[in-house]
Amino acid sequence: MIIRAAEPEAIVAEPIKGVVFDFHATLVDARDPDSWITAAQQLLGVPAKGATVPGTAEFDRLSEHLHRVWDHAVAIDPNAERDLSLARHREVFGQAMSLLPDVDADLIEALYTVMPDQWTAFDDALPVLRELKARGIRTVVLSNTGIDIHDWLRKAGITDVIDGLVLSYEVGVVKPQPEIFQLALEALDVPATAALMVGDSWHADAGAAALGIRTLILPRTFGPVHGLGAVLRLVG
Repeated sequence: MIIRAAEPEAIVAEPIKGVVFDFHATLVDARDPDSWITAAQQLLGVPAKGATVPGTAEFDRLSEHLHRVWDHAVAIDPNAERDLSLARHREVFGQAMSLLPDVDADLIEALYTVMPDQWTAFDDALPVLRELKARGIRTVVLSNTGIDIHDWLRKAGITDVIDGLVLSYEVGVVKPQPEIFQLALEALDVPATAALMVGDSWHADAGAAALGIRTLILPRTFGPVHGLGAVLRLVG
């Protein structure tokens, strides 16, 4: 299926009837790397040593590397193959962590295992999703991910307030390719001219604009509130 960008003169804005939300850094954020390391160490169930001892130079280096692990992953996997395969995602994470010398293989595995436990929904995520649902606005979560996030969404209460979920590893295509945005529109059951895309990446999420979808980019923020209230103002 080939999706062509909408011709500018053919786009007529309609009231927004459906909203597509990115997942990471849009609806949810991760805790700080220090907590992530501590959680992995607790999973291993052995005394902290080396890079897992808080306050040491080794710990600080590991924390800084973990903070940028997905930047390293992009360098290793520029075509985002990791977001098309659960196995490839785990492999790329391991390769990215192994760029830091002397990281224990068991620790890398533990860090990957506890990764979803470090995610936390922004304080304004559920209230905004609930308000959209109350207004009759359909919502879909669209994510480039090689991790199964179904259980996390269910436990966080997000599954109950959205109308669909499009995950790259399940559909075989990644943002910013237009095909994945078309799948999100089909899940919304609204035309591009009545949809809004909300994400954090000018590269991946702004690809929605090629289909004529109005796009709101909220760059990554630090803190419990992400500014998702802007979506409600745009919907009106």
